[in-house]
Amino acid sequence: MDASEQLARDFEITALPRDFADDPFPVYRALLEHAPLKRFADGSVMLSRWADLDRVYRDTKTFSSDKKVEFLPKFGKNAPLYEHHTTSLVFNDPPLHTRVRKIMVGAMTPRALAAMEPGLVRLVDRLLDRLAEKQNVDLIEDFASAIPVEVIGNLFDMPHEERGPLRDWSLAILGALEPVLSPEQQERGNRAVIAFKTYLGELAEKRRKKPGDPQTDVLTRLINGNDGELLTETELLQNCIFILNAGHETTTNLIGNALFELAQWPKEKRRLLENPELIDTAVDEFLRFQSPNQLGNRMTAEPADFHGETIPAGTRIHLCIGAANRDPRHFNEPDRLDIARKPNKHLAFAGGPHLCVGFSLARMEGRIAVARFLKRFPDFTLAGTPKRTGRVRFRGFASLPATMNGLESSK
Repeated sequence: MDASEQLARDFEITALPRDFADDPFPVYRALLEHAPLKRFADGSVMLSRWADLDRVYRDTKTFSSDKKVEFLPKFGKNAPLYEHHTTSLVFNDPPLHTRVRKIMVGAMTPRALAAMEPGLVRLVDRLLDRLAEKQNVDLIEDFASAIPVEVIGNLFDMPHEERGPLRDWSLAILGALEPVLSPEQQERGNRAVIAFKTYLGELAEKRRKKPGDPQTDVLTRLINGNDGELLTETELLQNCIFILNAGHETTTNLIGNALFELAQWPKEKRRLLENPELIDTAVDEFLRFQSPNQLGNRMTAEPADFHGETIPAGTRIHLCIGAANRDPRHFNEPDRLDIARKPNKHLAFAGGPHLCVGFSLARMEGRIAVARFLKRFPDFTLAGTPKRTGRVRFRGFASLPATMNGLESSK
């Protein structure tokens, strides 16, 4: 048995190798080759190949997104985290998933996104001006994380002075989705749900008294419902939390990961500088190469066969997005960053009926942020030691120190 096969054999989702969060890709390669259906001691399984994940995403009858059974022992029935994660859009099947998604899609039309773009450009340019003044910066705190907080805050028409806690609440709530959860993480997540829900309840009450434009204000749109169907108060508030968290976390990681990889692949950075029209394919390549969301989950509603084995109904499935997006059966030279890669049908936004509602918004944020950053600071360099978040479900940086060299005019 070679080292790669041994790595796949020994891998356990509840006892991850110490360095896994820093570099999971050796494990991913081992799983893809030797254990495309990996069984764990707790009875759950992991799928890692692109074709298998694509099949799961498309078949919502066999593979359920409902997490009530799975999250009950993890969080406890009366826990705020349980209420949140079993009510939010992403962890539900129809009819709730269909009702909430239909409402949200109307706020993400091409026309609505086009209307957001000038404001996003102004925001990015203001942040770049501040980076120029500081020279030595943290690309996460000073840039990447600041963009989605403002964009999502604008979608809900939140007063700017009230957006401060959003990032900490988001990190605490999404951190509770890690495969292994400490009591401290669980308590922090529960407190964040309570605080977030209280704040949004007050904001929703104000919005009912003074509605916004449902074409641009997601909160007003959610309150109004769709075709006479209204969300309950719990459904409303918990899905607002979900939208704010999902929009923040994935976009922060997309931008941070992209800038990190450009520093690691100087030829690709130069290629993008010389061919700025490649920014759209570059963003998709960043999403594939370092997927902001590395793991998904489903549960079998009926038996399913994979690789000559049968998975019984009621089995928890871990979907390894990070591995699927490096599957050599689907991507040529998957471990090479190629900013012009075509085709590039990655699974960073999941797929099927659960394709991320905000994927177009995330792409737009990534495109504008990376393109304008690189034009302004073509010779930026990383400084110090980048610090990853330490989480395995969401892949990104907690800190990314950099020096802004070779400043160009923003005019």
